[in-house]
Amino acid sequence: MPYQLPQLLIEELEGQGLLSPDVLSDAEKEAIAGQKDLGDILVRRGLIGDADLLKIKSRIYQLPVIDLSGIEIDREVIKDIPENIISYYKILPFARDNSALKVGIIDPENIDALEAVKFIASDRDLSLEKYLISYKDFNNLSKSVRTLTVEVGRALEQLSEGASQKELKITEKIGGLEEITAEAPVTRIVAIVVKHAVETRASDIHIEPFEDKLRLRFRIDGVLRAVLSLPTNLLSALVTRIKILSDLKIDETRLAQDGRFSTKVGDRRVDFRVSTFPTRNGEKVVLRILDPQVGDIKLTDLGLEGRSLDLVRENMVKPFGEILITGPTGSGKSTTLAAVLREINDEEVNIVTLEDPIEYYIEGVNQSQTHEEIGYTFASGLRHILRQDPDIIMVGEIRDSETASLATQAALTGHVVLSTLHTNDTIGAIPRLVDMGVEKYLLAPTLNLVLAQRLTRRLCQTCKVSNKANQGEESMIRQTIEKMPPAAKKGLPSGNFEIYKPSPEGCKECNGRSYKGRVGIFETLAMTDELEKIILTNISEEELRVEAKRQGMITMFQDGIIKVLNGATSLEELLTVAQETEQE
Repeated sequence: MPYQLPQLLIEELEGQGLLSPDVLSDAEKEAIAGQKDLGDILVRRGLIGDADLLKIKSRIYQLPVIDLSGIEIDREVIKDIPENIISYYKILPFARDNSALKVGIIDPENIDALEAVKFIASDRDLSLEKYLISYKDFNNLSKSVRTLTVEVGRALEQLSEGASQKELKITEKIGGLEEITAEAPVTRIVAIVVKHAVETRASDIHIEPFEDKLRLRFRIDGVLRAVLSLPTNLLSALVTRIKILSDLKIDETRLAQDGRFSTKVGDRRVDFRVSTFPTRNGEKVVLRILDPQVGDIKLTDLGLEGRSLDLVRENMVKPFGEILITGPTGSGKSTTLAAVLREINDEEVNIVTLEDPIEYYIEGVNQSQTHEEIGYTFASGLRHILRQDPDIIMVGEIRDSETASLATQAALTGHVVLSTLHTNDTIGAIPRLVDMGVEKYLLAPTLNLVLAQRLTRRLCQTCKVSNKANQGEESMIRQTIEKMPPAAKKGLPSGNFEIYKPSPEGCKECNGRSYKGRVGIFETLAMTDELEKIILTNISEEELRVEAKRQGMITMFQDGIIKVLNGATSLEELLTVAQETEQE
């Protein structure tokens, strides 16, 4: 967080004429630029003595001064405020009796520091006694605190070990989930959970507090699975450790927070997007795993094939125009965008992205993170991108009319624009853009392609079971194939369908889950002269579907049936993500 100048102290120093305005202004600039304490700068420059500054602070803030020179801090005190909090907030616990925690502070105007010590004291049912201390005492004693912290063997103390480096140490011999106990150091608990989540290809880690336990769940192939229960008394330490890694405010438990950290797992660096959320039993934490190995996949790995693959590759090399990927949250749109960017990435083109958040880092691509809280939105960022001489622009999501209009203008002025949109299918993208204010006469010449997608779980290729389709399944598959365009029917059986189903027991390869990974189902709608005529007149969903059929588009459900017959997924899985009505 940005350093806040102590305004009361500045007013007192100016009012008493102790420092000239020019000297004080120069010190203020150094404090802001270097995120340093103003009082410390004044003392180090010799502009005012440490003892004199303490007297002024005591008068202003009505707090007692205490001399801590020569004092030896009790080992028990560091349980109340870990070392990382001491160095971050410049606060120092120096004594504790039965009911009070005595803390030395440097800047009484640092509200966040005061909130931090209040939180820790109240969490341990202690009252708080605040004292002003000198910079010399703080520097000397904080060093001894760091030495003592290393010696403390309990989980909460080990939480601060290595915290200043914001590093999560993961080794190959870290152990298994079953080795986690209430006595395990919390740093090791977090490392074990993270390592196993990455190894099992989980996309999310959920840490959920309940009255009698902490539940850990991994989202694997789109499904949440409980993997472990922990004692509730570990919640505070676990959340604090994750907040430290993510540079979040550890004393703020009433508001949701978002952060990020990365660590090395094996031979690759994995990013984690962290979200905390207050609940009645404490803070819930969700970690989204952004594994570069997962994101570093090709279009064909996604399940994109046939006409859809040909259309994507044909349109992504055009000199200008929009390619939109549609689907609900969690349908793999960002992964598809990343795969497209990897395929067209070249030293001869300037690719600039605007994302919220950046999920996959792509070497050679200029990626930018939006920050709505400071006004850096998709729309405002897009205006700046256009001044960066881009050839290809990727906008994470078209959310509003302004972004839709700017993206269209960018495509019209000679740029390739890639983005996502929330619609159920390809047909819905066109009226959605018109509803967002994009003029029809601009939409027709700029929109090159719409790709809609869903994700289905991929059957484990080791243990999947082949079965003859029953009467109902046979009828459904036959009717779907009959409505496919002729080109899509080639190579497909006409009856006596053999389909694959998940094994009841699973196998070692899929850890008994019968599914491993996910595969996409797709449909694509390309801009044609006929489609342009429909857009420029009265847009009718029925006419759009007729044009899609004329183009030879296969629907997501039809694409899913092909993947069922190929053994990539099961019919039961397909029916959970794509409705049969899509084939009508």
